[in-house]
Amino acid sequence: MPRDYVTAMSDLLRAASIEDHDEILQAANATLKTDDTDEVAWHTIVVALLKLDRFDDASRAISEGGIKLETTCALEKAYALYKLGKLHEAITTLNSSGLKNRALNHMAAQIAYRAEQFDEAHAIYNQLLGATYHEENHDIKINLSAAQAQAKWKRTTTLHETESQIELESFELCYNAACANIAQGSLSSASRHLNRALNLCEASDELNSEEKEEERRAILSQQAFVLAKLGKVDHARNMHRLTNFRINSDQNLRIIGQNNHLALGNMPQNPFLLEIQTGTWLSSRTETQTFNFQSHLLARNSSIISLLAHKTDGVKTKAYRAVKHSQSRSLSIKQNDMSVIGAAADTQGLSEKEVLRSLISLSKRRPHDAGLVVIIVQLHLQMRNLGAAVYTLETFLSLLENSNSEQGLMLRFMPGLVALGVFLKKIQKREGCAKAELIKAGRYWQNRPGPSAPSLLKETGIELISSSTNDDVMLAGAFFSKIMIEENLASPTTSVGLVAALAAADAPEVVSNTPLLPSTNSLVQEIEVDKLLNSGILVLPTCSASKTRLDFQDNKAERAVKKRKRKLPKSFMDGQAPDPERWLPLRDRVSYRPKGRKGRKKAAEFTQGGLVKATETMGLVGGGGVKIEKAVAINASKKKKRSKK
Repeated sequence: MPRDYVTAMSDLLRAASIEDHDEILQAANATLKTDDTDEVAWHTIVVALLKLDRFDDASRAISEGGIKLETTCALEKAYALYKLGKLHEAITTLNSSGLKNRALNHMAAQIAYRAEQFDEAHAIYNQLLGATYHEENHDIKINLSAAQAQAKWKRTTTLHETESQIELESFELCYNAACANIAQGSLSSASRHLNRALNLCEASDELNSEEKEEERRAILSQQAFVLAKLGKVDHARNMHRLTNFRINSDQNLRIIGQNNHLALGNMPQNPFLLEIQTGTWLSSRTETQTFNFQSHLLARNSSIISLLAHKTDGVKTKAYRAVKHSQSRSLSIKQNDMSVIGAAADTQGLSEKEVLRSLISLSKRRPHDAGLVVIIVQLHLQMRNLGAAVYTLETFLSLLENSNSEQGLMLRFMPGLVALGVFLKKIQKREGCAKAELIKAGRYWQNRPGPSAPSLLKETGIELISSSTNDDVMLAGAFFSKIMIEENLASPTTSVGLVAALAAADAPEVVSNTPLLPSTNSLVQEIEVDKLLNSGILVLPTCSASKTRLDFQDNKAERAVKKRKRKLPKSFMDGQAPDPERWLPLRDRVSYRPKGRKGRKKAAEFTQGGLVKATETMGLVGGGGVKIEKAVAINASKKKKRSKK
């Protein structure tokens, strides 16, 4: 075909306004048949395939187009890999391109967010927000708040922004703020933000009815989760019924919503029926793109359901694959959970003592398995064997401490294990040992370079701040200072703890740190004063004993004397004279008849009017006498007969 014709075809494709992506793809393919080096046609094919959600074909087309096309279509290739879930390859593609323009930065932030690198995504969005593209500011604020909320869910971030820094002007911002509140445990604030998000979504003019319905499902699902966390299970179930997940709704949201609805509802008694009900949507979880903590929960629930259905072999196989590298002292929550599930599969059907014996022998083969140790401690506590539980945990912690490896020390001073050890020691009334354990863990995280454990440092600082020793107070101040360095904006607990520690140890530094304290209005802004005044004062009910005592003291009323119930003999009849001997003991009454031969013989000696046996008595000085019995005479002349030999 002449070159002029190909050029005219390329110009025609540029000027065409075809809205059907299939037609565009067919036209570009027709151009490539005449000239397979046409870059415009290749680029058109890639964009059309992306529009048709054929991401695998788009990635293959970029690879077939040559190095020049890969350089030109760096954004398209990264987007296709991102949609295919190949996040590491997408990051490599973007890094090789150098992030030369704003579009590549947007793509890099989105990929970092999906790869759960939330701090990096937050930093990129902050850079984009500071540029002069004001028309994108609202969308960037939404993505920024989403990265902030997910970072708080992951609990490994150093970002601590307040809600006032971003005005909640849309339902997306309200929803993201609610997710951040849930991650922090502020459920009342989360509920308030979700209600506002729902109202703003319904009043929005930018969404059609289908888009509104899809957004409402996400908000209602989160509201049901908050209600369940608040203990309002019935309301949460009703909220889940309102979500009405359809087949064409978001697959990730549908699976998570069905999982939560199953957890809140009444599970069927038949475990095989439960497996059939959940198998339809749990089997498709591998096709979704949920976050790691969500996919881990779904996989764990699937293993538990299989365990209930007595499919122990499959569960043990999965657990063995997960914990086969347990000698490496894993810090993974997924691996520790699978260790517990695998132990449950191994010991299914055994008695409590046999389960404990089997787990102890298993822990000897896997000495660094934290999940096994925790379940053994729990079983000891259920059997009310506190000493064995403490011994098991202390042995495991000393083993990790003597391992001389960084990963072993990190596992040794993980906040969960430290909290368990402190709790058990406080039950044993070993307050000094519990305090020493907290100080040891706090010093480890204080001296360790890199991110620390802020939750453990905060609790240790709170424990030490009330001490009367100046060294403990100074150490608490050092812990709070460590948290302040890592946090961009200190939380109220950190700032208050730091000022309290400095007030006792270094008073001149208090003045410079006083502005860090939260204002009084921020602490009481959620308190409804009028409602408190109208509700009155809550009076606790008093017990009946104290009420009787107060009435006696105030009214001087006589106590009611309880009348004794008179008891009469069973044979008593009205008009009959009472027995005059009723006051005498039973033996002294005339009607007394002893039982047995010896009793009757002895009673005969005391019978009135009978014969009296003659006895001699010898009087004693002062009165009384002693009965004299005659000794029986023995014939001394009577000899003992000899036995015949």
